[in-house]
Amino acid sequence: MSDIIQLLPDAIANQIAAGEVVQRPSSALKELLENSIDSGATHIQVIIKDAGKQLIQVIDNGKGMSGTDARMSFERHATSKIRSSSDLFSIRTFGFRGEALASIAAVAQVELKTKQADSDLGTLIQIEGSEIKKQEPVAAQNGTSVAMKNLFFNVPARRNFLKSNPVEMRHIVDEFQRVALSYPEISFTMHQQDLETFNLSPGKLSQRIVGLFGKNYQGQLVPCEELTPHINVRGYIGKPENAKKTRGEQFFFVNNRYIKSSYLNHAVSNAFEGLIQPDQHPFYVLFLEIDPAHIDINVHPTKTEIKFDDERTVYAVVRSAVKQALGAHHVVPSLDFSFDVNFTENWSKDTEKKEQVDREYSYKSYNTPEFKKASTSGWEKLFDGNQKQPSLERSVEQEEPEVLTFPSRASQEENKEFIPLRREEETTGTTFQVELNYIVAQMSTGMLIVDQQVAHERILYERYIKQLNSAQGPSQQCLFPPTVPLSPSDYALVMDILPELHSLGFMVSEFGKDTILIQGVPADIQSKSEKELFEGLIEQYKNFKNELSLDNRENLARSLARKSSLKRGQKLNSQEMETIVGQLFACQNPNYGLSGNKTFIKLDLSNIHSFFGK
Repeated sequence: MSDIIQLLPDAIANQIAAGEVVQRPSSALKELLENSIDSGATHIQVIIKDAGKQLIQVIDNGKGMSGTDARMSFERHATSKIRSSSDLFSIRTFGFRGEALASIAAVAQVELKTKQADSDLGTLIQIEGSEIKKQEPVAAQNGTSVAMKNLFFNVPARRNFLKSNPVEMRHIVDEFQRVALSYPEISFTMHQQDLETFNLSPGKLSQRIVGLFGKNYQGQLVPCEELTPHINVRGYIGKPENAKKTRGEQFFFVNNRYIKSSYLNHAVSNAFEGLIQPDQHPFYVLFLEIDPAHIDINVHPTKTEIKFDDERTVYAVVRSAVKQALGAHHVVPSLDFSFDVNFTENWSKDTEKKEQVDREYSYKSYNTPEFKKASTSGWEKLFDGNQKQPSLERSVEQEEPEVLTFPSRASQEENKEFIPLRREEETTGTTFQVELNYIVAQMSTGMLIVDQQVAHERILYERYIKQLNSAQGPSQQCLFPPTVPLSPSDYALVMDILPELHSLGFMVSEFGKDTILIQGVPADIQSKSEKELFEGLIEQYKNFKNELSLDNRENLARSLARKSSLKRGQKLNSQEMETIVGQLFACQNPNYGLSGNKTFIKLDLSNIHSFFGK
């Protein structure tokens, strides 16, 4: 039998290696930016076309390369960063593997121009699919310019797996932000489709944060610093009141290298314990300085995962630094002393004032059209199905509710321990609320207890799914259309889901750089602030996107249902409660909410009798 094992050609080997290094356009941008920083550049320019699929060009004013080095840079495992295995434990540069340019050149058309300051001419190299097409002297500026064109031109299957332009652009912006944050002393510019997206001047870290994420962050930055003999922590954290539902702007840098670490993220979250809700996430940009001998960055080709030789000490230092920053700058939650802070139930007792405010702002909201009584009555038949019950022949309106009688005032004075749970006028009818949270409905076979928020989320979710799958939902025009400034990544996200937003009834249009104009909102949503509604929807969308693998329609329907549903503690009248129960049992899946928890429980008469030993 002949031998069947053979060495792969270099071109195929490079394509295989490129699968680990160049996963999408943002991966290639990350490698090119890191090479520019390692070259000592003080100004870096990025040019993007077609979300990086057509062109990614990085121009720097670094030290450049000679002709020989320029040619060697495209060879696999060719690097100037290390010489021996011991150098792996003293790395302070971004690159050291020598695979980035070789992997990029294997799956794209690359043009490199480079010139050193003491040279009269530079070098031009054109390479396609690991094959050198041209190498010649050329007049060029000091530094290096790398243009990557037509990514995955020779691997069409990989190109088909790329997402839409807004999604890929969002990943590009994320990578750009991480690199720009790590070196605030370097100026960065980014142009997308010939439009300037970022223009960051060199300065302090706080200025770089505001330049990247907007002026809204200017007032929420809290300095954080902790110096120890083994590790130093510097950076900024956000105030607790600015915490978000999503893990948006959270950055860890170890020796100026961006890393992902759920362990250190837990340290920060632990320091914020008691200041934010459990489902909220604070903002932070923290830089850790540690001896490279105590970490291992050679864990993953993307180099975003590292190992510490003493993780517990790092955890304790990070947690202590954040706690000290919160305490030193008096970052404590504001208290409203008109409420009893010992009993949160009292927070919902000021309902009269809330109703008065609702009346004052009623002109700003659009009330959901009321359903006729006949449309929601008879929901008990939907629940009981085909059970033959004589009482089901009558509608809910015709059923005579059981009369609840209370002791006279004289008897109450004799037995002062008796306190009616509800006023007498509230006891009429077959439905009522418990703790402004649960709806209790009378049935012929027992009692039904419905979680009003979970049930309303289910109702709205199925309604929005139908709107997304059919025609455009009804929209109400805004009298004074608000503008919403967004971060570049959020703006790209909105552009990606713009058709789905229109289907739901949101009339949204572009309004300048990273800003949108809200001209209309869904007609069946009550909201006093269209801007707050939209920003909350985007935050909830990103939260679900991080936790669940859903398509845009499913995610958007869930997000809007969660954002616009009834909340716990909201008082309902009898007609509203009956409408919710009736609409719930008209759903395709009335039994469970969006998180998988039950929407209702049924308490049969036999169970009730057993409570009293009957």
